Amino acid sequence: MIRVAVTGAGGRISSKIIKTILKEEDMEVVAAVGSPNTLLDGKDVGEVIGVGKIDVPVNGAQKLAEVLKEKKPDVLIDFTIANTAVGTIKTSAECGVNVVVGTTGFSEKQLSEIKESIQKNKIKAVIAPNMAVGVNVFFKVIEDLAKILNDYDIEIIEAHHKHKTDAPSGTAVKAYEIIAEALENKDETCVYGRQGIVGARTPEEIGVHAVRGGDIVGDHTVLFAGEGERIELTHRAHSRQVFVTGVIKALQYIIEAPEGKISDMKDVLGIK
Repeated sequence: MIRVAVTGAGGRISSKIIKTILKEEDMEVVAAVGSPNTLLDGKDVGEVIGVGKIDVPVNGAQKLAEVLKEKKPDVLIDFTIANTAVGTIKTSAECGVNVVVGTTGFSEKQLSEIKESIQKNKIKAVIAPNMAVGVNVFFKVIEDLAKILNDYDIEIIEAHHKHKTDAPSGTAVKAYEIIAEALENKDETCVYGRQGIVGARTPEEIGVHAVRGGDIVGDHTVLFAGEGERIELTHRAHSRQVFVTGVIKALQYIIEAPEGKISDMKDVLGIK
């Protein structure tokens, strides 16, 4: 039985994760953590998310270390915000708890801190900007296309709901990194949107554009534009459940994952 702690208790994605874990025969939710001094403190998380009492109270994030030491989960799942998640991951690592992280918007400094903590404490980790299975197949395809269409102009367009706080999305940033690496382009070639008299597009640049509005779950398109033709590859998430499906696969994988290493969804799915 995989014992799981979930942060962001009461949030949209965390609620879906808990509901899905409750249906799995080899997993159980043993701890739920909300924001510091949350008004949900002490309430049963099952009642909070509308599934009835499951005897798992919500605790404020200020009690995270205490909760992890008491409940001894195998894995902590984090889908929150970058500034909060860094401390959560470091605390989990210090408590010897493995992590599955879908939080986006980490800076290079934050990622370095996370990596150092995971290595130092020798925990297992899966960290990915997007855990949807289809998105990670999408990543593989754009990598292959970039190598084949290496003289085409490449643009990345992403769209999300109006409440998303970081831009561009972690998925769009990951798509850029994959393409830049496939093209063996070591220079700073990313152009975030365009405004004013910017001059003609250079062959090296890769445009990244963010759209925000309504309740869009998540759309990502990579455009390969050549002379006389173009290829557009798009992934659309119809529901946040696609991310949860990936989380379940990550939970199943992490038990056998290497210690002190950050795995990603390519590792989870066995995509080479």
